[in-house]
Amino acid sequence: MPEARATISPGLHGFHGGLDLEYHKAPACERPIGEMPLVDEYVLPLHMHIGAPAIPVVSVGERVRRGQLLARPDDFISAAIHAPTSGTIKAIEPRGLPHPGGLSAQSIVLAADGEDREAEPFDPWPDYSDKSPVEIRSRLREAGIVGLGGAVFPTAVKLATANPGGVETLVLNGAECEPYISCDDRLMQEDPETIIRGGQMMLHAVGASRCLIGIEDNKPGAVAALQAVIDRLAAEEGEDRFAIRVVPSIYPAGGEKQLIRTLTGIEVPRNRHVTDYRLLCLNVGTVANSWRAVVEGRALTERVVTVTGGGVAEPRNVRVRIGTPMAEVIEAAGGYTEGVDRLLMGGPMMGFALHDDAVPVVKATNCLLAMRPVDRDPTPPPQPCIRCSRCSEACPADLLPQQLYWYARAQQFERSHEYHLFDCIECGVCSAVCPSHIPLVQYFRHAKTEIWSAERERAKAEHARRRFEFHNERIERQKAEREAALAKKRAAIKAAQEKAAKQDDKAGDKTGESPARAKTGDGAPAATSSAGEGKSAAALSIEAARARAKERKARAQQVQSETDTAKDAGASDSPDRPGGSS
Repeated sequence: MPEARATISPGLHGFHGGLDLEYHKAPACERPIGEMPLVDEYVLPLHMHIGAPAIPVVSVGERVRRGQLLARPDDFISAAIHAPTSGTIKAIEPRGLPHPGGLSAQSIVLAADGEDREAEPFDPWPDYSDKSPVEIRSRLREAGIVGLGGAVFPTAVKLATANPGGVETLVLNGAECEPYISCDDRLMQEDPETIIRGGQMMLHAVGASRCLIGIEDNKPGAVAALQAVIDRLAAEEGEDRFAIRVVPSIYPAGGEKQLIRTLTGIEVPRNRHVTDYRLLCLNVGTVANSWRAVVEGRALTERVVTVTGGGVAEPRNVRVRIGTPMAEVIEAAGGYTEGVDRLLMGGPMMGFALHDDAVPVVKATNCLLAMRPVDRDPTPPPQPCIRCSRCSEACPADLLPQQLYWYARAQQFERSHEYHLFDCIECGVCSAVCPSHIPLVQYFRHAKTEIWSAERERAKAEHARRRFEFHNERIERQKAEREAALAKKRAAIKAAQEKAAKQDDKAGDKTGESPARAKTGDGAPAATSSAGEGKSAAALSIEAARARAKERKARAQQVQSETDTAKDAGASDSPDRPGGSS
């Protein structure tokens, strides 16, 4: 039975390359979203978003409630983490991550109490139009909102880094182009008004004048549900800023630059961002959760996850609390079928295989795909490249994967960089069309990792060089300061010596003696230029003062002696003296 299709909108522009795939979205997208029951333990990695890991604000043994802040953002590009349910903090320790390398990271372990008590929500803002864009961004940051389409970039940061001149067009991405994944499809079908209301709020937050919603033609139910809300709001409120654009189901139509090229005809060149063209693109799930955070005051503690594939008994979409073990989510979808040998997080094109199903659901988990060998084509061993150029023809980023492969294989990473390696979105189209079955994306990821590593080493070397230069400059500066202080001290001593010599000259003039041979009362020299050599200004001043004091004392003694002599002479001539004349 052929799949139902929506009518493709006229006036679209398309993009280079791409693939027409079998999407395998049924039967998961045909069932309503299920509610995941509570589990006994939740594990919340502190690094489940792009940017710096969050910093815990709780301690082991502390009781928390659902929605309570567990970890705060640590940097501008970071996101908060909140409790998915009520319970007790069991541990803060390294736990396994959903990562292709099977890595672990510091995580908060929450033991649920089964009561699911909620914390006090944020202050609801039903009339968000009274709030400034800065206030709305602050609320999104507090609520831990990130991009739920897979990039998990903090939404507040994305709004803050928009074009300073304003955003003209807001694009809501509902394309969901990966095979098997249907969480956005079900969300658009079941909760279209929250998405449109969230779009209205985002138009206010970024100052945009219109909103384009891009949806692939294999989602007719989502198109109809959203269009019904838009028509009703147009009739009731005069809302005319929204328009749905149905795009062809060509993978990867959901890529940001590819969707914008299809909808607007604007091709964002290398080393430029969509915001440079007064555009902003957000996932429909991100917008819905942003609405709940701002208007209802609810933090991001859950998300819709597609659980599907031939290895799942009952494929469906489930609303899952962040931190739930993936094994529990599989059980909620009926458990594994016989013969499962691979579990992927994400779709078959851009997803990656997990080492263990005990790792937790994180904010980036949009799909759990359980597969059996019969569900996928066998992968023959790689053969030499035959330079057929099919990869270049299919590349949606308009790159030259063949050349990138040769440079990456030869470890010529700088040449790969020159061929715009970092424009690669790792969609897997080149690997899918390669007749030699070369895992091209793996080579590109390796080359990116090596370039990032080399850049970090260069940055460290540059930092060390700057520290060395600063150290040398500081030593030279301190040396110059010491020399200047010493020169100032020498000048002060010389000035003091000259002042002392002048004072000695004045003292010698008063006593009528040679300034160089001025004597004290006992005949000792008061101060000489030779005696003053090598002495400090203070010592010279003290000696000069002592000489002047001795000189004054000697003059005083001389005057006293003369006075006493005169008194004795006067007394001998007095008439009262016995034997004197009358």
